[in-house]
Amino acid sequence: MTQTSGSTRPSPARVGAASLIGTTVEYYDFAIYSLAAALVFPNVFFADNDPFIASILALGTFAVGFIARPLGGIFFGHFGDRIGRKRMLVLSLWLMGAVTVIIGLLPGYEAIGFAAPLLLIILRFAQGFAFGGEWGGAILLAFETSPKERRGFFAALPQTGPPAGILLGNLAFLGVAQLPDEQLYSWGWRIPFLLSAVLVIIGLAIRAGIAESGEFTDVKKAGAVAKAPILEVFAKNKREIFLVAGAFLGYGSLSLIAINFLVSYGTSDTVGFTRSEMLTAVLISNVAQLLTTPLGGYFADKYGFTKVMATSVFGAMVGAVFLIVAVQSGNLALVIVGYLLCMSVFFSLGYGAQGALFAGAFGPEVRYTGMSVGFQVSNVLGSAVSPLVATLLLRETGTVYSIILYLLVVLGISAVTTFVLIRGLPTASSSQLEATALAK
Repeated sequence: MTQTSGSTRPSPARVGAASLIGTTVEYYDFAIYSLAAALVFPNVFFADNDPFIASILALGTFAVGFIARPLGGIFFGHFGDRIGRKRMLVLSLWLMGAVTVIIGLLPGYEAIGFAAPLLLIILRFAQGFAFGGEWGGAILLAFETSPKERRGFFAALPQTGPPAGILLGNLAFLGVAQLPDEQLYSWGWRIPFLLSAVLVIIGLAIRAGIAESGEFTDVKKAGAVAKAPILEVFAKNKREIFLVAGAFLGYGSLSLIAINFLVSYGTSDTVGFTRSEMLTAVLISNVAQLLTTPLGGYFADKYGFTKVMATSVFGAMVGAVFLIVAVQSGNLALVIVGYLLCMSVFFSLGYGAQGALFAGAFGPEVRYTGMSVGFQVSNVLGSAVSPLVATLLLRETGTVYSIILYLLVVLGISAVTTFVLIRGLPTASSSQLEATALAK
């Protein structure tokens, strides 16, 4: 295989930092929108509807972003596999930040009527489109730059961005959540959105100084750049795309129910927690995830994917039951323990390992497209609809046990597809680049 001189390889640590800042910004924007959709948008953009219908519509705009993600994955994946990872990461970060700031300036329903929710939907779609390209590129830049024996750890650094971003988003919302409802609904909720501009500027400054992925450079030198990555990846790796989608399905569903639905349910009259109490529980969990997420990648390097993912997915099933029952109990101490057990331990260990697992399922010439499409399709089928599914299940059945059953099913799907994906890694890792090099 063609090799690039070690002196030209970008520093794994520096690339890890650049990847981390991007996913941090992504999930900061994700977190503040999630919280706003649950706590604020029903009153700001859908105020003329029944409260339940308003909540469903607000959560629906949240789902729109996920629907756009596969399109973003295809777009950014295509050009990421054609012209490079770095350029697409700069573009996706810029687009995410610009859209988030514009949402923070958007007038509400009382000011411009039906145009307000319509514009919100359009902006959320654009935000989701940018999200669709950010995650895959950030993982790949870290994965392809690091030593092979440490790829699990370095690919877990971008995976640490979500808890970091959600932590910052919750801190920002925790501050404005103290405001009286009138001030929160009029101007307070806008502050976290406008603050996104600061993170984007920092992220762009860091990314401007990094080099292109060494593995992608090797692909170009070998003349193995895919002409139509989306067609090639479906021709060669259709199985891996669907396995990646299934492997993340339960994780995405659990995450959104934990940080979106349960925050809304916990602050309802049925349970009675304050906004600050629920946000604090999520915040504590996110602090712990800053440590446990990279540990997932480290353990995958040391002990292998099978042991780490088995511990994670089956532990998450137990943790999800405990967390939901804890929220229903109205006991804040149990809720904090539930978030730590479910999200900070079992969820995060597997989530940290998934970066390298998903990247290793594809050859470098179609890797950006393949893992992005699989991951983002999973977000549509799981993350996007899980808060809505949970809300409807609770309304129709009157019990949280229906939500527990839902989570056990989707986590079970993730368990099966994850182990099938792991078993196929040696075959799936073969690439056109390797074939080209051997032919020479």
